[in-house]
Amino acid sequence: MSGKVIVLFLGPLGDLAGAESAEFDAPLDWKGLLDAVDPAVTEQLQLDRVNVACAGKVLGDKTTLQANAGDEIALLPPVSGG
Repeated sequence: MSGKVIVLFLGPLGDLAGAESAEFDAPLDWKGLLDAVDPAVTEQLQLDRVNVACAGKVLGDKTTLQANAGDEIALLPPVSGG
């Protein structure tokens, strides 16, 4: 039995996903993440302005994602500010 990876959909990504978080089977790589989430989220994830953090570290290259059981992935939308 494999463990789970928790994916957090932050900000407007949560609206697109229809949830603030979801669990997927581990291990989970970039292609697996894109296949697992809602197509609207997949589209956003492929934009350069959306960052991905895994186990508390923002990935310089999100396509290198490799999450293992118990890891938490945070999908970080662009920061809007003022």
